[in-house]
Amino acid sequence: MPPSKLSHLPGVVGLILFMAVALFAPWLSPHAPDQVVGRAWDVPSSLAPLGTDNLGRDLLSRLIWGTRTSLSVTTVAALIAFVAGTTLGFIAGICGGWIDQLISRVNDVLMAIPTLILALVILATLPRTLGVIILVLGLLEATRILRVARALAADIAAMEFIDVARMRGEGLGWMLLREILPNALPILIAEFALRFVFILLFLSALSFLGLGIQPPTADWGGLARDNKDGILFGVWAALIPGAAIATLALCINTLADWLLGANTRAWGARNHA
Repeated sequence: MPPSKLSHLPGVVGLILFMAVALFAPWLSPHAPDQVVGRAWDVPSSLAPLGTDNLGRDLLSRLIWGTRTSLSVTTVAALIAFVAGTTLGFIAGICGGWIDQLISRVNDVLMAIPTLILALVILATLPRTLGVIILVLGLLEATRILRVARALAADIAAMEFIDVARMRGEGLGWMLLREILPNALPILIAEFALRFVFILLFLSALSFLGLGIQPPTADWGGLARDNKDGILFGVWAALIPGAAIATLALCINTLADWLLGANTRAWGARNHA
């Protein structure tokens, strides 16, 4: 089997492992995430295999529970971004005219503002509850998916089978679900994988700045923030959640690259036929 066909396997295996850790966190965690098991920044031991954090809590337990928090919040936010961005992008692409102009111009204004600054302003004025954080992450990233979905819908809407569907009197909802979505879904799935990585990094950055997941809930960005001062004393606890973020991002990027390559080959074969 050619190596190219196996290039996505490390990403699949890594993603499955992260999902398993998040799903089975209560059984994999040696201690409760807030349980103090030693002194601050103790060295690794049988009681705390990765050492302790700035408050003497088991770093491995907090990393495991942080995996569940980070993945669940990122997944929900990515789904919101995918649904909102795809729906509005499809409507703009297939309707055209003033509807397309209205949606596209509002989207351009939102994209012109740096995402991190806009998120900081919003979260500084609203309660930093989990629901608000998820909505902010999802809606801000939806602007990127909207642009991709609009371009796909505009290209597909120019094809003959869409004209046939219009002549049959099919409604907008039917064309979006039965004609546009199936043809655009492969590329949108790859885009979803990329957006997932950006949302994960965005969430971690907000938590590191103190505007994301609030203590005592464990998440990867919060773990890096809590232990950043340990680097001055030769304690590398802050780098462990950073390594988890980087590893998961590499796994998902590997899958996204493979999906994009597979979609490109499929479109090329279809056009050649």
